[in-house]
Amino acid sequence: MLQPETEHFDEGRFYRRKFFLSIIIPGIFTALMWLVMSVELIFGLDLSGFGIYPLHAEGLPGIILSPFVHSGIRHLFNNSLPLFLLSVALFFFYSEVALKIFSYTWLLTGALVWFGGREVWHIGASGLVYGLASFLFFSGIIRRYFRLVALSLLIVFLYGEMVWGIFPGVYQNVSWESHMLGTLSGILLAVLYRKEGPQAPVKVWEEDDSDSESESRGRGEEKKG
Repeated sequence: MLQPETEHFDEGRFYRRKFFLSIIIPGIFTALMWLVMSVELIFGLDLSGFGIYPLHAEGLPGIILSPFVHSGIRHLFNNSLPLFLLSVALFFFYSEVALKIFSYTWLLTGALVWFGGREVWHIGASGLVYGLASFLFFSGIIRRYFRLVALSLLIVFLYGEMVWGIFPGVYQNVSWESHMLGTLSGILLAVLYRKEGPQAPVKVWEEDDSDSESESRGRGEEKKG
């Protein structure tokens, strides 16, 4: 994590640099998603075979590759925008553990879908989106850090309706398993990494000097009496 080097530092420059670094990995990941879609459209390919097919060996590569494969432009857009925003928030506010959280959410969600999903092809980055949203929301609450709680509330405000995606039958032709298992992955990681990354500042109560003097004087008078 970037830290100010001296007491006299340019705070604005520090946070601008931190924000710039926070968009690098999310930007590359999102760009790869659009590159894959472009290749599909230009060459008339169907890459859904690189998704997750539960409990079948041919579906194992999808644990890594499925977030890059989408059914169309609309599907890709609906996933890429929230994924980018949530990832930037993760790398900005949780810079010390962001790469681990991002990677583990990606892999854990994919692995759980491979073990527990329906035997159909599961494609898209929605499981990762749900996992990151879940982590950011629950981590802010678990840490009881008001800035992170504010971020959690913002997540709810922006993506609160996402909760319906974890239930079967609400949306047609949608991998609700990815949504549900991504949410569980985020909760699990929020608990496991609750002691790493940003923490609520410790409050130290300083006793007023005048009060201390009065108390000491009072004790002295009691002894004389």
